[in-house]
Amino acid sequence: MKSLVLASVLVAGGVVGGGVAQASEWNVDGSHSSAGFTVRHMMVTDVRGVFNKVDGVVNMDDKDATKSTVNLEMEVASVNTRDAKRDEHLKSPEFFDAAKNPKITFKSTGIKKAGKDRFKVTGDLTLRGVTKSETFDVSLTKPMKNPWGMMVRGASVSGKVNRKDYNVSWNKTLDGGGLLVGDDVKIQVDLELVDKAAAAAAPSAAPGAKPDVPPAAKPAAAPAKPAAAPAKPAAAPAKK
Repeated sequence: MKSLVLASVLVAGGVVGGGVAQASEWNVDGSHSSAGFTVRHMMVTDVRGVFNKVDGVVNMDDKDATKSTVNLEMEVASVNTRDAKRDEHLKSPEFFDAAKNPKITFKSTGIKKAGKDRFKVTGDLTLRGVTKSETFDVSLTKPMKNPWGMMVRGASVSGKVNRKDYNVSWNKTLDGGGLLVGDDVKIQVDLELVDKAAAAAAPSAAPGAKPDVPPAAKPAAAPAKPAAAPAKPAAAPAKK
């Protein structure tokens, strides 16, 4: 599971290699991103899960992608394996210990080109209070403008980490030999990044954005009071 977090962070790092501006800030769109992990169960099948809450910022240097930086974080409590009982076990001290370690973070320390739109992103992954250096394979798409005028791009990250490196070592020995949970965790993270500057300038009609509400019209001024009726003519002088 922890691996998943790591992967997400890494994915963001991959985004670093673009060509939109000399320096630009890209935010992770959590509604269109996923941080997934896969672990072997009972040596016979794979169990998959995701962290539903992923956030982060990628500062891109488009003249030299290797000088870009990535900062990502995931909320441990958002882990989802489609089994509530298992999710609670993963949040417990036997796995992530979410109460004491609510976030999984990643901070890039180096980026190397690995081909066209491909990168090797290395960074410090902090999980359950343990920080280790990890490297992931990242592929990056070209930036494009979405229907709401914002510049977006995608990044895909893949890799593998050993959960025991982060003191996530709970397991059970099977009667026939072997272990209940595998140590290696495969990571597959897919991120959608939004250019912060373009998003700020774009109209607010994008999905999820609050529709523009015209200011309430000022009440019309009350109609003027009708002019006072003309004074009655003075009474005719009495006849002598």
